[in-house]
Amino acid sequence: QVQLVESGGGLVQAGGSLRLSCAASGRTITWYAMGWFRQAPGKEREFVAAISWRGVNTYYADSVKGRFTISRDNAKNTVYLQMNSLKPEDTAVYYCAAEKVKYGLGTNIADFASWGQGTQVTVSS
Repeated sequence: QVQLVESGGGLVQAGGSLRLSCAASGRTITWYAMGWFRQAPGKEREFVAAISWRGVNTYYADSVKGRFTISRDNAKNTVYLQMNSLKPEDTAVYYCAAEKVKYGLGTNIADFASWGQGTQVTVSS
C-alpha cells in the first residue's frame, strides 16, 4: 500500500500561483498513473488532473485546462500540480491519488485506490 502526502497548499490572491507536491512512500508509483482531485465545502470531490505512468499523457478538467499543469518525477516518487492564474473558485482541499492498476489512466474517483490527506488551497478575491 502506498502512502501519499500532499504539501504546498496555502492562501493566495486571485491571479497568483501555487505548486502542490505529492510525495509517495511505501512502494514506487513508477508504474501507476497519478491524479489530483479537489473538494470544496459542500461539494463533491471532483477530478482536476491526471498523468500517465510515464508522464506522456495528461488529462485536465475543463475548469483548469490552460492554467494547471500536472507533472511527475518517478525518481523522486513525487507528483506535482502547478497552479497558475488561480481563481476564488479554485478554493478547495486538494488530494492526490494513485491509480488502482498498473499502466491505467482513469479520471474517475473509482479508478484510484490510494489517497493522501489533502492540502488546503484558498484563493482570495
